[in-house]
Amino acid sequence: MASYTCSAADLIPHLGPNVANATAVANTICGGFSAVSSSLSDTTYAINTTYLLFSAYLVFAMQLGFAMLCAGSVRAKNTMNIMLTNVLDAAAGGLSYYLFGFAFAFGPSSNGFIGRHAFGLTGVPSPLFDYSFFLFQWAFAIAAAGITSGSIAERTQFVAYLIYSSFLTGFVYPIVSHWFWSSDGWASASRTDGNLLFNSGVIDFAGSGVVHMVGGIAGLWGALIEGPRIGRFDRTGRAVVLRGHSGSLVVLGSFLLWFGWYGFNPGSFLTIAKVYGTDGSFYGQWSGVGRTAVTTTLAGCTAALTTLFSKRLLDGHWNVTDVCNGLLGGFAAITSGCSVVEPWAAIICGFVAAWVLIGCNKLAEKLKYDDPLEAAQLHGGCGAWGVLFTGLFARERYVSEVYSPGRPYGLFMGGGGRLLAAQIIQILVIFGWVTATMAPLFYGLHKLKLLRISSHDEMAGMDLTRHGGFAYAYHDEDDHSNIPGFTMKKIEPMNSSPHDRTPPPPSDEV
Repeated sequence: MASYTCSAADLIPHLGPNVANATAVANTICGGFSAVSSSLSDTTYAINTTYLLFSAYLVFAMQLGFAMLCAGSVRAKNTMNIMLTNVLDAAAGGLSYYLFGFAFAFGPSSNGFIGRHAFGLTGVPSPLFDYSFFLFQWAFAIAAAGITSGSIAERTQFVAYLIYSSFLTGFVYPIVSHWFWSSDGWASASRTDGNLLFNSGVIDFAGSGVVHMVGGIAGLWGALIEGPRIGRFDRTGRAVVLRGHSGSLVVLGSFLLWFGWYGFNPGSFLTIAKVYGTDGSFYGQWSGVGRTAVTTTLAGCTAALTTLFSKRLLDGHWNVTDVCNGLLGGFAAITSGCSVVEPWAAIICGFVAAWVLIGCNKLAEKLKYDDPLEAAQLHGGCGAWGVLFTGLFARERYVSEVYSPGRPYGLFMGGGGRLLAAQIIQILVIFGWVTATMAPLFYGLHKLKLLRISSHDEMAGMDLTRHGGFAYAYHDEDDHSNIPGFTMKKIEPMNSSPHDRTPPPPSDEV
């Protein structure tokens, strides 16, 4: 919104010689004009803050989507466990992000690597950001932790969840978000000093790399160090499908995530009351918000349909879980370039994302990698494709509007290869950073016997052995929580490698 000023000295000559006490009249007119201008400015702040808060609420609602998706994707005997870990991701992440994470990510007057101010929200609100900005960024941080929890589901000790979730949201994720989103970040496209990586900076608008790759790669290392679940591969190395217990919860969670993505991607504009061009135009940031919602929708829909027919040809059946994962893979991919690409390009993004997910799943099965929610493949693989996609299809006009004029744009759109080079750098440094931080953490927990549960607990199910009873009590005898003298046994660390365990008989699965 343009800024206007009123000067009494400039106004007096226009009042004419016949106006008595022209100076007082001019001061009165300018005073009223200034009051109206201030009121309009305050209204703009209020509109933008309300928009950001509403977006933060939508992103936080994605936690419910993650919880339902995770619950439906695991076996019934581990339902309460996975639901509790999703609650802990939000709770532990809230405190760690408040104390440390937000300062590391967006602390003002910092260096290119890490923020150094605003610990515990000291100095907030400020001209740079308000409390609403913290809430929005916290919702993003716990989304990354929720991604990781899916990779290590059904076999991880409770204390390990608390440790990795706090570390991820309080340190690992904030450093990455500082690099690519802070005005001080060394690779940020929003860097204010003009010293941009390849004169471009990395365009990762809503976090295909910052959120999805970070969560997916962290989950990758957690699952690799833990090893597959008991029974996931038989003695000959052939994959055995351990199906989740509720397709209904998977679909419910997917729709909730879809709904929340309209805060995740369009909300990343942070403001809405901004005009592109002259005042009074019908075209402004609100148009960019709408376009971002459209590209998000088209990428997800295309990925879902591509997965549906591809899996039908490959496996011979229509699988709702595969379709939901394909849908989410399309969303994860478009998240990077959603604001700077055309709707037709989003269709290409979704189509390729579906095949990236299918290919990653085939590779994971071949390598005997077990991820109950396909989180590393979906968020890591499709997120990486989304980062590359932005470097190929970003449109010049949209890059100029969202960032600033004169920036490099997509290779396939005639913008050269500088943006694509920056995007490749992002993929490499995220993989390296998360590997250097999360892999040693999971390995250390493994060596301390704090990572994986015992084989007995894993076969019986953590709901019974760790949480006092099953999530579903179909009969009175299934509810162990009220049996006199029932206590949870002491947690025993595992002593054998998960690869050496004998799979339980099918009748033991709950």
